[in-house]
Amino acid sequence: MNYKILTMHAFSDERGKLVALESRKNVPFDIKRVYYIFDASPEFDRGGHAHTNLEQIMICLAGSCEILLDNGKIKEKVILDSPEVGLYIGKNMWRVMKNFSYDCRLVVLASDFYDENEYIRDYGEFIGLVKEGIGEKSNDTSSL
Repeated sequence: MNYKILTMHAFSDERGKLVALESRKNVPFDIKRVYYIFDASPEFDRGGHAHTNLEQIMICLAGSCEILLDNGKIKEKVILDSPEVGLYIGKNMWRVMKNFSYDCRLVVLASDFYDENEYIRDYGEFIGLVKEGIGEKSNDTSSL
């Protein structure tokens, strides 16, 4: 599975906590895009796609949500509920975000700009590409 749970080091004192996110340091890619999800209804899922080249880190700044991950062979669920934990998702991983708490604030760091052509939005197509061998060389997260 091309994902990894990352511990974000928080600097803490009487003023509160601070987490710094830096490209090529605690973020394993150059950050080209940042977006966030809020006021998401728990009744609806988000995502439901894979990326052929994009890498992401998801951090739940407040509240909680579930991330369902699927490499076409194995499915796993990750619960994000701490601003000190990041979820790295590599290339060719199907993801669905769901069960958002009402106070959920999910921020996503992306390795590239938005490109609709880089998305795989059809799950059947994704499974077909997995059978053809996509992602087999991009599944090493040991350097993170």
